Amino acid sequence: MEQMLMGAIAAGWLAAGLFFFRFWRQTRDRFFLWFALSFWLEAADRLALGLMAPAAEDSPAIYSLRIVAYGLILLAIWQKNRPRPPR
Repeated sequence: MEQMLMGAIAAGWLAAGLFFFRFWRQTRDRFFLWFALSFWLEAADRLALGLMAPAAEDSPAIYSLRIVAYGLILLAIWQKNRPRPPR
C-alpha cells in the first residue's frame, strides 16, 4: 500500500511539473522552468522512496534531491524578484 501511495504522489508531482512546463513553453519565463524542474525532482524523490524496500527518508541521497528541488524554487523566486537594470 505504501508503494502505491508513493507512486500516486510521484504522479502528482510529475503532473504539476508538466503544468509549469507548459507555461514555460508559452512564456519562456525561467520562473516556470525552475518550478517544473523542481517538481520533477520531487517526483524522482518519491519514486526512489517507493522503490526502496524500507522507506528510508533520512537517506542522504533523498535529502540531496529535496535540497536541490527546494533550491530551484528559491532560485526561481529570487530571479523573479530581483531588481532589473534600467534599459
